[in-house]
Amino acid sequence: MAEEKSKLYLFKPIIERWPAIKKPKGHVPFRTKLLWTTTCLILYYILTQILIYGLAPESMDMFEGFRAVIAGASGSIVHLGIGPIVTASIILQLFVGAKIIKLDLQDEEDRALYQGFQKVLVVIMILVEAVPQVFGYLTPSPKLISMVGSGLARTIIIIQLFIGAMIVFWMDELISKWGIGSGVSLFIAAGVSNAIVTGMFSWLPVNRELPLSPTNPPAGTIPKTIYLTSKLSLGELVNRGGFEKIFISPPNPVVALLGTIIIFLFVVYAESSRVELPLAHGRVRGARGRYPLRLMYASNIPVILMAALMANLNMFGMLLYNRLDNIPIIGGAWWIGKYTAGSTQPVAGALWYLSRPNGLHSWLFPMIDPKYRGYLHGHEPWQMGLRILIYSTVFIVGCIFFGKFWIETTNMGPDAVARQIQQSGMQIPGFRRDPRVLKKVLARYIPALTILSSALVGLLAIFANLIGTVGQTSGTGVLLTVGIVIRLYEEIAREQAMEMHPVLRKFLGVE
Repeated sequence: MAEEKSKLYLFKPIIERWPAIKKPKGHVPFRTKLLWTTTCLILYYILTQILIYGLAPESMDMFEGFRAVIAGASGSIVHLGIGPIVTASIILQLFVGAKIIKLDLQDEEDRALYQGFQKVLVVIMILVEAVPQVFGYLTPSPKLISMVGSGLARTIIIIQLFIGAMIVFWMDELISKWGIGSGVSLFIAAGVSNAIVTGMFSWLPVNRELPLSPTNPPAGTIPKTIYLTSKLSLGELVNRGGFEKIFISPPNPVVALLGTIIIFLFVVYAESSRVELPLAHGRVRGARGRYPLRLMYASNIPVILMAALMANLNMFGMLLYNRLDNIPIIGGAWWIGKYTAGSTQPVAGALWYLSRPNGLHSWLFPMIDPKYRGYLHGHEPWQMGLRILIYSTVFIVGCIFFGKFWIETTNMGPDAVARQIQQSGMQIPGFRRDPRVLKKVLARYIPALTILSSALVGLLAIFANLIGTVGQTSGTGVLLTVGIVIRLYEEIAREQAMEMHPVLRKFLGVE
């Protein structure tokens, strides 16, 4: 019967023996959770400083434009970041959503199989992402090649990438079971926060090989503004592009800082908006409460998954154009994606229409001012407008798809929430104490909130990309970080409340 439902049950013996972090058998004290979370975060920062041994300095980072979402650090042992984890989740969601893999995620056994096979797929995706990069852009140094040969040198780099990615995967699993929040989200927030602080306060010049000067100002927004206003006269600021450098020109112009602040304030407001369903205890008279349904119900997961999908499309587009150009039809095909030497962003082809803008200087000013036409890479202004439209549509639709699927796979759908409320002994006043009735009431809100929240986070990410952000973190990165920090704060408050009032654990389904 199980094999009729899904052929994945053939992998069940492997999944059952697959190494994994064990779940705690009972309640984990708040201090223990905080200790594990802090330890993993410190270890993550240490790993980002450990460079890959034997890597050539001229190696390229294929995920440079998506580093805020992929996390990790370019050229470090955690170069792959959370990419394999998120990619495995995307692939499995697409296959199950398209009914290629037949699993009923409402069934407990099928859901356990789904989650177990995802761990196996993560290991496969580590190799799928590591091997093409090493044979494409992460090249070994001549010194390492002279010592062990080209083949073994590449193998050594692949092994380092594999070890780093597995450590990240295990830390994510450790945090989700023994810590607070999600490791994937925590690592994203850590990387983006570091980039934002550096982008705001760095006194290092844009070109570190040259001394500070008005043509080579500090890279950080605040030092750059202070330096240019103190070194340039009013005439130079007005007539020689001084204000343009401060407010518009990369890196880290004032407009990008304003965009970052706007996203921060809007996400804080959206996260605090919610619909609250009144609840009353079925047996204890006077015991009442409320079940909050957030406006941002799907959280930031849809944006993570969609941005990671686009990062992988960009990676394979680069490989096809530059390294696998001998493949018939698609190899070296400009209509898929054309890349110039030393660049990780497409300048033409279908992937150009799916690539995100990054600041006003990259799309708005090229459309209205000939001086910026170089950013169009030979395209017409109307093509840039079409690119913005296509990118926005695909991104928002993808966010909605991943949001709906995520809700169903994480017990946040109407049926699962109805069971949770029923098991806690609560009910909605004026309705029968029946999970089917609860499900009907919740079905009025949850599906609509899922679509609305998924589209909203997609729109916010697009808006921030259009305006630009501090530290080149992308709008997606800033959006994710603000949401993650808010959720982490709420998780900590929730854990502290459960520590003080153990009866809450039963209501929240922890015990």
